[in-house]
Amino acid sequence: MSAFFERLKHVKIFRACIYAIVGAITYPGLVLINKLKIEGTEHLENLPKRNVLFVSNHQTYFADVITFIHIFCAVKWRKRNRLGIPFYLLNPFTRIYFVAAEETMNGTFLSRIFKLAGALTVKRTWRSEGKEVRRGLDPSDTRKITAALNSNWIITFPQGTTKPFAPGRKGTAYIIKNCRPVVIPVVINGFWRAFTKRGLTFKKRGSLLSIRFKEPMVIDYNNTVDEILDQVMDAIEQSKKFMLKGKHHVMTLLDK
Repeated sequence: MSAFFERLKHVKIFRACIYAIVGAITYPGLVLINKLKIEGTEHLENLPKRNVLFVSNHQTYFADVITFIHIFCAVKWRKRNRLGIPFYLLNPFTRIYFVAAEETMNGTFLSRIFKLAGALTVKRTWRSEGKEVRRGLDPSDTRKITAALNSNWIITFPQGTTKPFAPGRKGTAYIIKNCRPVVIPVVINGFWRAFTKRGLTFKKRGSLLSIRFKEPMVIDYNNTVDEILDQVMDAIEQSKKFMLKGKHHVMTLLDK
């Protein structure tokens, strides 16, 4: 049965239905109950339909990714830096996958449903069943992401955790070095304040949710994996030089 659902999530019309249902349920929480500020969608308008990698910091398990999907669908309908009325859910942009921990996506009924929206599940490199375990890069996970990049956009969170300023994982840099995708850095904030980490339950209504898309990165693919990873972490403002730079970062750390 799991193999059947794995095949099903790659069917465009099925994923469009999932996006429409999830989008309709979550739209009020993003736009009406909270305030959503979007910047930089002009950088998305002329992107190729394949081999595009979005790298972002991470604050909740689901709300971040769902907001990305809303924005990509709105951009398809030629909306810039706003969602407007969600007519875009009638014909959503479905060439999207997102990288998520296998442990997380199999944890709850909600996560299993959202997994059908296009999750590329990978094994955690440093955590398994609640224990800290350092693993090397899993080749099967790399192949899975590489194959998806061949015909889609992919969202990934290099830190692999919602903890702010956690170190990035080399897997993202390996993918960039080997696949040479268009890399769009994204900086998000406010989701930790508005939603619980593991679900879509509200913590604080009226919160400002912000998503800022930056210009495509200029990357020297001859650089080492460590150098590329450092560049990515700077771009998503999660490197040491950004730590405690602003009040919102201090509050994020206190909340954790």
